[in-house]
Amino acid sequence: MKKVLTLLLVLISTSFVFSQISNSEKEALLDLYSSTNGNDWNNSWELNSDVKTWHGITIQNNKVIEVNLSMNGLVGVIPASISNLKNLEVLDLGFNKLSGQIPSEISELKSLTTLKLFMNSLTGEIPSTIGNLTNLEEFTCFNNNLSGVLPSSIYNLKELKILHLSSNHLNGELDYRIGELKNLKVLSLFDNSFVGTLPIEIGLLVNLTELTLSNNSFEGNVPNELSNLSKLKTLYINNNQFIGTLSKNIKNLPHLTMLEFDLNLDIINDAKANPISLSTISPN
Repeated sequence: MKKVLTLLLVLISTSFVFSQISNSEKEALLDLYSSTNGNDWNNSWELNSDVKTWHGITIQNNKVIEVNLSMNGLVGVIPASISNLKNLEVLDLGFNKLSGQIPSEISELKSLTTLKLFMNSLTGEIPSTIGNLTNLEEFTCFNNNLSGVLPSSIYNLKELKILHLSSNHLNGELDYRIGELKNLKVLSLFDNSFVGTLPIEIGLLVNLTELTLSNNSFEGNVPNELSNLSKLKTLYINNNQFIGTLSKNIKNLPHLTMLEFDLNLDIINDAKANPISLSTISPN
C-alpha cells in the first residue's frame, strides 16, 4: 500500500511539471508558429515538449504572459488568433521579416503593457481600436511600411511611456490630444510624412526625455511651450518646414544635450548673444 501511495504521489507531482495552459492559448501559439514559418526560426519550438520550454514563452499561473521572439527569423504574418492569448502582457516580435497588416484583433489583448513590432515589413494602418489597450506602456513599431494617420483612439493610451513609430509612411497631423499622454517619456515620429503645426499641448508632456520629429513636413513656429519640458534630453526637429525663432528657453532646458534644427529657424543671431556649444547643437 505504501508503494502504491508513493507511486501516486510521483505521478501527481510529475503532472504538475507540465504547464496546463488552455487549449485556445496553445492553439494561438501554434498558429503563430505555422503562420511565421516556425520550422525555420533561429530558435524553433519542440512542439511535443512542454510549452514552458518553448523559446521566448513565459508562463505564469498556467497562463501565457509573454511572447518574445525578437530577432528569431519569423517570416509571414501575425495571425488573428493572437487575441486568444488573453493574459499576454508582453508581445515582442521585433527585428524579423513579418509582413501584412497588424491584425485588429491585437487590440483585444487588454493586459498588454508592451507591444514591439519594430524592424519588420508590416503594411497598412495602425488598427483604429489600438486605444482599447488601456494598459499599454510601450508601442514600438519603427522601420516598417505603415501608412495612414494616427488613429484617434491612440490618445486614449494614458499609461503610454514610449511611442516609437519612426521610419514608416504615416501622415496627417498631430492632434491636440497628444497632450493627454502625460506619462510619455519618448515620442519618436521622425522619417514619416506628418504635416501641419505642432499643437501647443505637446508642452504638457512634462515627462518627455526624447522628442524626435525630424524628416517630416511639420510647419509654422516651434511652440514656446516646449520650454516646459524640463526633463528633455533629446530634441530633433530638423528637416521640417518650421519658421520663426527657437525660444531661448527651449535651448536652455536644463538636461538638453542633443538638439538638431533647421537653418530656416532664426537661431544663429540669438546664439551670438547667448553662445551654446556646437557639440550639443548641430544645425542641419
